[in-house]
Amino acid sequence: MLDTLDAAAVRRWCAGGLVALKRHQGEIDDLNVYPVPDGDTGTNMVLTLTSAQQALAMDLGTLPEDGPTAHGHALRLMARGALLGARGNSGVILSQILRGFADALAAVPAVRGRELAAALRDGTAAAYAAVARPVEGTLLSVVAAAAHAAERADSDDLRAVARAAAGGAAHALARTPEQLPALARAGVVDAGGRGLCLLLDALVEVVTGESPERPAPAPRPVRPPATAVRETGSEEYAYEVQYLLDAGPQEVARLRAELAALGDSLVVVGDGSAGTGTWNVHVHVNDVGAAIEAGVVAGRPHRISVTRFADQLAPVPPAVAADGRAAVVVATGAGIAGLFAGEGATVVPGNPSIGELVDAIRVTGAARVVVLPNDPDTQAVASAAAREAHALGIKVSVVPTRSPVQALAALAVRDPGRRFEDDVIAMAEAAGACRYAEVCYARRVALTVAGPCRPGDVLALVEGEVHLIGSDLADTCAAVVDRMLGGGGELVTLLSGADAPAGLADAVREHVGQRWPFVEVQAYPGGQPHYPLLVGVE
Repeated sequence: MLDTLDAAAVRRWCAGGLVALKRHQGEIDDLNVYPVPDGDTGTNMVLTLTSAQQALAMDLGTLPEDGPTAHGHALRLMARGALLGARGNSGVILSQILRGFADALAAVPAVRGRELAAALRDGTAAAYAAVARPVEGTLLSVVAAAAHAAERADSDDLRAVARAAAGGAAHALARTPEQLPALARAGVVDAGGRGLCLLLDALVEVVTGESPERPAPAPRPVRPPATAVRETGSEEYAYEVQYLLDAGPQEVARLRAELAALGDSLVVVGDGSAGTGTWNVHVHVNDVGAAIEAGVVAGRPHRISVTRFADQLAPVPPAVAADGRAAVVVATGAGIAGLFAGEGATVVPGNPSIGELVDAIRVTGAARVVVLPNDPDTQAVASAAAREAHALGIKVSVVPTRSPVQALAALAVRDPGRRFEDDVIAMAEAAGACRYAEVCYARRVALTVAGPCRPGDVLALVEGEVHLIGSDLADTCAAVVDRMLGGGGELVTLLSGADAPAGLADAVREHVGQRWPFVEVQAYPGGQPHYPLLVGVE
């Protein structure tokens, strides 16, 4: 049993947490809110903590003379390794929790109960700050509950506080279906929260020598479908304002509040400097002058860019990227990778780490790079990689593509004659104008917004939401294309998967030709797993 958390205990915690995550990796992967075979939260958390352990293993035990304490040094190595290896939203958030932990404890002479509680609170703050629109019922809720329980213990006893934190996290995990309708519909708890509970239990085992007996959360009864509000940028704002700002953290905090009152789609990201640093400010507003004036008050704005959405250029024919520019695209499937390579993009295999994306950005040799993640989880990894690349002097913009068909649309409008910033905006608009769908097979019984489904049913998801449930693959593919074209469209892109039956894309192309004679269809062998067909409509 331990009275304080030393460097050796940090290393044992990382190793024990990794063992626990690997043991429960499949269980966490299966905690999907929809019955599609792409759950990878457990895998992402394992890979993230593997990178953290590798960073600790590479350390030779040397400690800088003016550096942190020994345990602080170990925690910072662990956090840095997690950041570079973070995969998916869960991995990125976990890396920020560890970063908050390290920052709070680096200079503390001895880590006892109250210090652990303070570190959990700082880790919670860092996790929430990493997410643009925090959602309760997720990993965030679980870490917040752990911090609250640790503070409520109000003790210097490290073992008592560690037990309280792990218990608070377990209770919060059980409540996640009550907070997030999607979890309640599927009858599961949050996957990332489950992973964090395992890490906290591993910490308890390190400091007490006892392994908490906590069974895996039991599935909840499936409830009727419910609706959830999605927060997106509003069309009521006519201008995009973006600039770099040299300012301190306190001034930036006030700027955030002012800009939030002026508009939406607000993103303020810093370079991690302790004092005055460089921040990238982005917001959609109607009052351009007020947005820029707020930056002048906060510090020194430069590279100011103002775009009126109504004046955006129409898409132009494909063009080769100008010297000094490059595109990095995440792709799963040999056919899809070949399409992107044919567009001159650097291709990174699916589910990359932050370090792998940074390496790909550097390999391009370009000073300005656009990254297309093609997956909601990879978007968080891409944003973190962009911040890392910024420190290397490379300007990186992430176009938030959620499907390969959106990336194809974005790459098609690149124009070397435009300013880089304008080109990124045009690519983002092209991607946003491309609606996408995925067709796959259900793996479990579940209630979706389209009704109940059973294993083997064909599911058609439009923009990530189940719209159709069928029994025949070709008929369901044709039906979802009809539904999408019902809202308008001139071009349909079809990407057939690795397990797609022969002739599937041809059958859908023939259907579109008969039903929608004025719509152009492009079909390619994508080779992606899990999804026999990906559809894009522009």
